[in-house]
Amino acid sequence: MARQSGSEPVSALQFLPARLSMSSLREAAQDCQGCPLFQNATQTVFGQGRPDARIFLVGEQPGNDEDRQGKPFVGPAGRILDEALAAASIDRADAYVTNVVKHFKWEAKGKRRMHKKPSAREIAACLPWLEKEIEFIKPEVLVCLGATAAQTLLGRDFKVSVQRGRVVPSKFAKHALATVHPSSILRQPTSEDRHRAMDQFVADMKVVAGLLNGKSRAS
Repeated sequence: MARQSGSEPVSALQFLPARLSMSSLREAAQDCQGCPLFQNATQTVFGQGRPDARIFLVGEQPGNDEDRQGKPFVGPAGRILDEALAAASIDRADAYVTNVVKHFKWEAKGKRRMHKKPSAREIAACLPWLEKEIEFIKPEVLVCLGATAAQTLLGRDFKVSVQRGRVVPSKFAKHALATVHPSSILRQPTSEDRHRAMDQFVADMKVVAGLLNGKSRAS
């Protein structure tokens, strides 16, 4: 097993299994020490979904609930995502869900563990896992949830605030688009703001549904 040592560059590449399959990747990821984030996380949170999933949904990183349970999008943001998929008439079983970074990065605030944005180096170190997930799933539609996922997979200059819901070219899937991370809806200050943000999120998911049905609404 590779080990962290001083300034020596380290990445998940050193932890990829010799025989590549989705199950071997998931198992190998549990022992990943490709960046320092594993030291404070409860466990690796790998992606989850059917191997024939048509939609590939990728967020930034696991949250507190995901870190505890070892599954992606099982906390409050996951519930928002499930509601939006249902509202857009997308079968949840058609979606594979994962994150750019597989360990929860956090800082303590009192007794709470608060999300902290992963660094560019941490994202780069973890990227081999994500690339292999996409390679095995071969999704029809790639959906980036939030700026970190969008800038990692669609380009550093991608602006979700400007380009959300637009179908864009991607080497990873036939179709790709970005929208907000569902956690941003929970952070809206008022109930009215949350409803408005949810309506916009559902509208983006309906674009995804249109792509699956062969009705692209690209801008």
